[in-house]
Amino acid sequence: MSSIQIIVGSMLGGTEYVAEACEETLNSLDHKVEVHLQPDFNHIISKTFPSKNEQNNNSVSEENPIWIICTSTHGAGEYPDNFKQFASDLENCDQDLSTVSFLTIGIGDSSYDTFCKAAQDISKAIISKGCKQITAIKTFDMSEDIDPEDLAQQWILTNSDLI
Repeated sequence: MSSIQIIVGSMLGGTEYVAEACEETLNSLDHKVEVHLQPDFNHIISKTFPSKNEQNNNSVSEENPIWIICTSTHGAGEYPDNFKQFASDLENCDQDLSTVSFLTIGIGDSSYDTFCKAAQDISKAIISKGCKQITAIKTFDMSEDIDPEDLAQQWILTNSDLI
């Protein structure tokens, strides 16, 4: 069982549905999952690296912490408004994050030349902090993918041996 933080960047809410579908699938696989619809970097860090007292009280382990980033891209390749502070705090972080593994899901529209740029940018930022990417970014094209929630659940199940 892994402790998983799902970190959501969304402007219109579609990415939230994808994140919640991932949460449902991960819960069915007996993972401890928390979804962050308004991601606060310090709160996510405290959930990623719980104190010894929290570990004892909640049977939570800091072994194998995993972040799943679910984000759309806004405007000219920018982060969604609710995600900008998280991205900034991550970039300015000096904490050792080398034990964190992560997956990224990008939601976008391929008719734009900035298709899933926010997902690509945050993945690069996380890697630059020493985190390990579990598998390549998964992108969902809202101009083609009819049900990204179901597709995200299938993707999680396909990669469940890596989580």
